[in-house]
Amino acid sequence: MAINVTALLKSMLIAAEGSVNKKQWSQMKDYAAMEFKGIAEAIAFIEQKKLAGEMSEEEAQLHLSIQQHAARTVLLTIKGVGLLQAEAAINAALAVIQKTVNTAVGFTLIA
Repeated sequence: MAINVTALLKSMLIAAEGSVNKKQWSQMKDYAAMEFKGIAEAIAFIEQKKLAGEMSEEEAQLHLSIQQHAARTVLLTIKGVGLLQAEAAINAALAVIQKTVNTAVGFTLIA
């Protein structure tokens, strides 16, 4: 099953929007779109490399973790967005795609 980056991104943004208040979302939505697209693309890359036998589960988890940290850092640079709001948006975005991603890669990438 090939990961559909566009579908992942759409689901992630809807989930993230529902996890924070409207004011916070209006401040972070453009940044979240950019960062979540990066996460979705990283997941597609991980799927490709894992299925080709070119990436271990440990490497895949590290790669995704790096993307999550980058997204968190970017969201934290927005005035008025704190750690709890950034984490809530990222966690909601990942939770909504968890089953799809884990099934596609064949292991628990998103716990």
